[in-house]
Amino acid sequence: MSAAEGPLVVGVDSSTQSTKALVVDVATGRVVASGQAPHTVTSGAGRESDPRQWWDALCEALRQCGEPAHEAAAVSVGGQQHGLVTLDEHGEPVRPALLWNDVRSAPQARRLTEELGGAKFWAERTGSVPAASFTVTKWAWLAEHEPEAVRATRAVRLPHDYLTERLTGQGTTDRGDASGTGWWASGTEAYDEEILAHVGLDPALLPRVVRPGEVAGTVRDSHDLPFSKGTLVACGTGDNAAAALGLGLRPGVPVMSLGTSGTVYAVSRRRPADPSGTVAGFADARGDWLPLACTLNCTLAVDRVAALLGLDREAVEPGGEVTLLPFLDGERTPNLPNAAGLLYGLRHDTTGGQLLQAAYDGAVHSLLGALELVLDEDADPSAPLLLIGGGARGTAWQETVRRLSGRPVQVPEAKELVALGAAAQAAGLLTGEDPAAVARRWNTAAGPVLDAVERDDSTLARIAGVRSDAAPLLERGTDRT
Repeated sequence: MSAAEGPLVVGVDSSTQSTKALVVDVATGRVVASGQAPHTVTSGAGRESDPRQWWDALCEALRQCGEPAHEAAAVSVGGQQHGLVTLDEHGEPVRPALLWNDVRSAPQARRLTEELGGAKFWAERTGSVPAASFTVTKWAWLAEHEPEAVRATRAVRLPHDYLTERLTGQGTTDRGDASGTGWWASGTEAYDEEILAHVGLDPALLPRVVRPGEVAGTVRDSHDLPFSKGTLVACGTGDNAAAALGLGLRPGVPVMSLGTSGTVYAVSRRRPADPSGTVAGFADARGDWLPLACTLNCTLAVDRVAALLGLDREAVEPGGEVTLLPFLDGERTPNLPNAAGLLYGLRHDTTGGQLLQAAYDGAVHSLLGALELVLDEDADPSAPLLLIGGGARGTAWQETVRRLSGRPVQVPEAKELVALGAAAQAAGLLTGEDPAAVARRWNTAAGPVLDAVERDDSTLARIAGVRSDAAPLLERGTDRT
C-alpha cells in the first residue's frame, strides 16, 4: 500500500452491536487501515450494554488498524444516539447504559409529554416530541425504577460522549447528539432548565456542548490509550449526523436508509418542529438541522415475508392488485404501535412473487410518506434520492424506490458512512474545512445513478386507500396475550 499523501485521521463508528475504526488519508479520503470489534446487548425486556465494552472494542479496533492509528493527527467518534450513560465519581458506569431501542420508558414518554404542555410545547422547545428512544424518558424511567442509581450518578453522558471523555478526560458533547436527548432546547441551543428541573436532573451533571469546528480536547497521557498524547479530538456526534457528514450532504438532498428499520432525512436550514411527532427535529453536526423520520418495518419485515413464501428476497414479480402492509412490529410512521401486518386483495391468480413485491411496496410507501414530511417545501422534487444501508444494494429495493418515488436513485459505493463522517469531522480540525466539504472532496457519495422512471401513482393510491380503510383495524391491533 502506498504512503499517505496527507496527514492521517481516525473516524470511529460505535454502533449498537460493534465499534468500527477507519484510518483515513486527509488529502485523498483513502482508507489506509480499518478494524472492528463487537460488543453485546442484553435481550429480554430491556436493551442495555456495558459502556466499558465500547471502550474495549474501540481499543481492539484500533489495534487492528496497526501503526497508522498511532500516526493519526486527529480523531472523532460517531456513536449510537440517545443512550443513557450514568457515571459515578470515579467516571465508572453506575449501571449498564440504557440504549436507544430500550422501550421500557414508553410510559414515561407519554407522561412527560402530558405534564409539560403537550406535544406542541415539546416540538417548539426541543424540536421533537419525546418517544421512548429519547434520553430524557430513560432518565425518568431510571428515577422511577432505580432511584439508588440516580443518587449515585455524578455525570450523565451519551454513548459517543463516553468514548470521547475516555480519550480526553473532559465531558463534552455536540449539538447533533444533544438534540436527541429531549433536554436540549433547539431554539436557544442550550440545555433546557425547565425540562431538566422537571425530571430532577442537575445540569452540572451534563457535558459541555462543543461548537462545530471546535476542538473538544487532546488525547490524555494514559497507558491504555491507543493514540499518541496530544492527538486532537473532535467533538464527535450521533450516528445519523455523522452519516450526513459522511455523505457530504447539501440542504434538500434526500437520504433513505434501508436497514432493519427505515430512515429518511435531509439537511435543512430551517429548525424543524413537528407536533405530530413523526419528524424528529435533530440538529446536524455543522450548524444546520437534520429533520428525520423512521419506520420500524423495513428490510427485516420484507425478508420475513420472503421466508414465509419460501422465496429469495429478489424473487419479485410485477402485476396483480394485492396490497401488503408489512407492519410486523407495529409501526412508528404512520403511528400505529399496535398494528400487525395486513394483506388485502388476494386472488386465485396472485403469485408468490407478486405478494413479495407488495411487501416491498408497502415498506417503501411508508418511507416515502415520511420523506414528504422531512423535506422542505422548496426542496427539488427531481433531486436524486441517496439510497444507503444494508438494503440499498438489493435490486428489488432499488427498483421499488425508483418506481414509487419517480426520482433518480443514487447508491453510494462507500459503506462505512458514519465512520467516514467522523473522519471528515476530524480532518476539518486540521484543515479548517467544513467537514461536509471534506467528504465531498473525498467523493464519498460516488456511486451509480439509476435514472428516474414514471411514478407509479396507481399503486401509491391503492396502498393509501387500503391503509385508510383499514385504519380502525390497524389502530386496534391484535391481542397477543
